[in-house]
Amino acid sequence: MAAITTEKGRAMIAGHFGFAALVKSRERQAPLWALMLATVWLDIVFVPLFVAGVETITTVGRPGGYGAGIIHADYTHSLVGAIALSLVFGLAFGWRWGSRTAIVLGLVSFSHWVLDLLVHRADMPLFPGHDLNQPRFGFGLWRHPWTAASMELLLIVMGAWLYWRAACAITVEDDKARQRARLVSLLILIGGIVVLGLDVSGIGG
Repeated sequence: MAAITTEKGRAMIAGHFGFAALVKSRERQAPLWALMLATVWLDIVFVPLFVAGVETITTVGRPGGYGAGIIHADYTHSLVGAIALSLVFGLAFGWRWGSRTAIVLGLVSFSHWVLDLLVHRADMPLFPGHDLNQPRFGFGLWRHPWTAASMELLLIVMGAWLYWRAACAITVEDDKARQRARLVSLLILIGGIVVLGLDVSGIGG
């Protein structure tokens, strides 16, 4: 588990959570906790596969550094694998809130792959399977840590602000609800910045 914390932990978890808050500002029916869970679902499935040695990480650059890992996660982070896992998540967690929320949760889960595509080096294949000779994708923003970190920070700030604005719009006459909205928005903002700071600095790895 230490390897997961050191290497995979230096990923854009904060940015994923910021995106979940952004979606929550538009999709009020979907619980925030479910959106947060959806946005890291691929990494949640990755953990037991990593422990079992099915999926692995190769460190490049400074060990434990921000974005210092090349993942070999051909099941959870392949395009087809991500689509399949997102469908499973949407069906498993979204049915109780209706078909629209199930679709939203599935799409938020798949957003993990899209956001990872921006920052990962070319280590994300189309299909599951280590032995397939296939192209691998990733724009590699992690080679430019401050650019990647700035993108994450923007997602955090936008997510917290849009959540606060949407929550306040539906609680105009309820002071307690407005206070809760401010608190949750502040927690999203502070929590996201703290996680991002730990990732960039390598502290906690």
